[in-house]
This record gives sequence, structure tokens and C-alpha cells, in this order.
Amino acid sequence: MAILKFSASAVAAQIAHARACKTFLPNWNGPVDRPALILIVGNGVHLRSNGIDGTTTRIVTTEQADPSFAFADGMNPFRDTDWMAQRRMAFRDLTGQFYTDILDDVQVLIDRGRGAIRLATDGHSIRVFVRRASDYVIGGTYEVPSGLGGTFRVILKDACDTFAIVQNCGNSAFWEDEDDEAAPMSREREARQGIGASTYSHKRCEDFDAMQPYRVPLDALMEIDDRRVA
Repeated sequence: MAILKFSASAVAAQIAHARACKTFLPNWNGPVDRPALILIVGNGVHLRSNGIDGTTTRIVTTEQADPSFAFADGMNPFRDTDWMAQRRMAFRDLTGQFYTDILDDVQVLIDRGRGAIRLATDGHSIRVFVRRASDYVIGGTYEVPSGLGGTFRVILKDACDTFAIVQNCGNSAFWEDEDDEAAPMSREREARQGIGASTYSHKRCEDFDAMQPYRVPLDALMEIDDRRVA
């Protein structure tokens, strides 16, 4: 996961442009009837309005960029000499256009006075990244998605503004039946008694709390009373 940081004022200008327009650039599914932000990964990495203002078509391409767009920190080809290396660190060899649905969430942060907007991307999805490492307590108890359809309860060991290091703590052990062939003596005894060989079942335990500490995206951490769906 990569974190992209943008100037809130630059993003606000793109939102204002989109909201001032009555027609919009289409997305991959066809016509669009509402303002939005488009993330471009190409000649730099930037957010731009999806609006068509009547004086220019503002065609979306990955090869061209306008200095007025909202560029991610370190990925501005008009200013950053190593922007291509920074883009590659975040997106590897991926380039393209991402029609996002983050405009309303970003506007809330701008209205709250945030000076910077951070977005999290795994290369295929874009979401607003709200919380910071300082919002969490080292040694505190949280929940994270388990990958099994539920959550694990964890202790926070360390955190940066991208990832958290956690260790499972306080989770119920998982037991399952496991069939084994009967021991040779049991099979011999069953044969003398005219009983066919059988299998015996015992319980196998998966202790989730025995897992080594592991890394999760920072925004995967949930307060115990947080009701987000895992």
C-alpha cells in the first residue's frame, strides 16, 4: 500500500472546478452526471476535476499534465527531479486513470481545515486515508480483519503513518475434528472382534494468539467498539 499526499488547497481548487461544471468526462462505464476527482498516474501523479468547463475539453491523458492540477508530493514533473522514481515506488509499472468516488469525503476534510489530503492506494483502489500513527496507542488493544470473515483482537506493537505492527491477543483458539487411522493394536483387536478397521477422531487446535507479530495497513486498525464491516 502506498500513501499519496496532496495539498488540500490544490485539491479544493479541482473540486471547485468540478462543481462549477454542468458536463463531465465519462468513465469506463459511460456518461457521468456528477462532479468527481480523477487520479492520473502517468506524467506525474495528480488529481484533477472531471468537469468540462466549455473553454477546454480537458482531455484526460497519462502523457500530458497541467501545472494547475493537484500533484502528489514528490511526484510533480514540473518540480520534482526524481518524480518518476517516486511514482514507481508507489505504483511500480502501473499507469492509468482512476475515476474515484472520494470527492465528498475529501471535502469533509477540507471543511475541517486539513492542510493536506492523504490517499491510500494498493494500485487498484483509491481511498481517503484519515488517521495517523499518533491517533493510536502503542500497547493498546484493537481489532483487525482476520481474512476469515471476522476479526482478530490484537495488541499494537508499533506504527508509522502507513503500517502497523500487531500481535494477536485474546482470541479464542480454533478447534476442529481430525480423523486418524486407528493404531495397529486397535485394528488387531477390532479384527479379533469381527469389526472392520475404523478411524478415530481427535481435536486439533489452531492457536491464533501464537502467531508472530505481523504488519497490517494502519487504517485496518479498528477500535474495539468500531462497527466497520471486516
